Amino acid sequence: MMLPRRQDYGVKRTGGGSVINFRTTVNSPGSVRRGSAVLPSVLTFLVIVASGGLLLMIEKGMLSSMETPLNPRGNNGKRVDFRKLGPAAEDVDSQILQEIRNRTIRTVCSQKNMPHSVWSLSPLQRKTLLQHVLVNDRYHFLYCYVPKVACSNWKRVLKVLNGALESVNVNIKMDHRSDLLFLSSLKPEEIRYRLKHYFKFMFVREPMERLLSAYRNKFGEIESYQKKYGVEIVTRYRKSRAKHASVKGDDVTFAEFVRYLLEEDAERMNEHWMPVYNLCQPCAVSYDFIGSYEHLERDSDFVLQHVGAPPHVRFPERQTWYKPVTTATLHYYLCGLPQKLLRELLPKYILDFSLFAYPLPNTTTEHCRH
Repeated sequence: MMLPRRQDYGVKRTGGGSVINFRTTVNSPGSVRRGSAVLPSVLTFLVIVASGGLLLMIEKGMLSSMETPLNPRGNNGKRVDFRKLGPAAEDVDSQILQEIRNRTIRTVCSQKNMPHSVWSLSPLQRKTLLQHVLVNDRYHFLYCYVPKVACSNWKRVLKVLNGALESVNVNIKMDHRSDLLFLSSLKPEEIRYRLKHYFKFMFVREPMERLLSAYRNKFGEIESYQKKYGVEIVTRYRKSRAKHASVKGDDVTFAEFVRYLLEEDAERMNEHWMPVYNLCQPCAVSYDFIGSYEHLERDSDFVLQHVGAPPHVRFPERQTWYKPVTTATLHYYLCGLPQKLLRELLPKYILDFSLFAYPLPNTTTEHCRH
């Protein structure tokens, strides 16, 4: 019987930027691809070309005079003006980054096969989105939370703003559901009103860094994840341990984790490693501001000022025990992966790279040697 063919997108870096090598491969016998959700080849190519061109424009300084940021699709005509918010908000890099994201989102989301509203999403896509959008009616904003992008601290901020917490620094274990209003709990007409009239924002992070953060946290520290996901991964990919009674799932390698992701449908993944695009649907929701984890303090201050939060409500400082994913750590893990796995993984997160202006990782032999 002829095995189904699939598109394999080889991704490599060159001196002039990222190059996508499209070629067709055949699934190996016994492999199971549960809806890898790889984009159509033409759309993927256009996304990379668009983002690559915009990144080149940064390097040439061609965007430095542009006014930003703008609402990507002009849903309610609002303009967010950094220049009225002091020197920190006038940061040119931030303005350029917002413009790049807005232009790329506008270009990609204009494609016919992309969703153009919440109601054009599939039931599963809409459910995922609405369950990740938090509502604050007092300050009229919607926040799409993304796990591993400081969402716990943002939830603390929301609880302070709605009066459930006295301070963001209160030393209590975060309950991720209580005292929070989710868009999914509202009626359709209430959802429509807030999507149209409220300030909408989200925060993003370099896709592979976010993925590595989830891997190290969930499989290195959280026993429930080790039991639920770790045991399955070890038994599936480590044949010598497949029927071993002592499998605990606490020693999952990064390569095994990546192999597991390749067989998962992006729309059904656990939220901690689901692509940001699938969580927040930036084509279906016209976000007014997209902040960066890399500039968390600056961008969080901007959001709080823009929504009119009281001056004493500040975004929490990182805890002393927090272990960030450094560039060197990410380099170590990505260069340690078989290149075939990385080439297959990147298309799963290609929209996160492209829409939010993150360059593809450089894992050439020469780069990894250093």
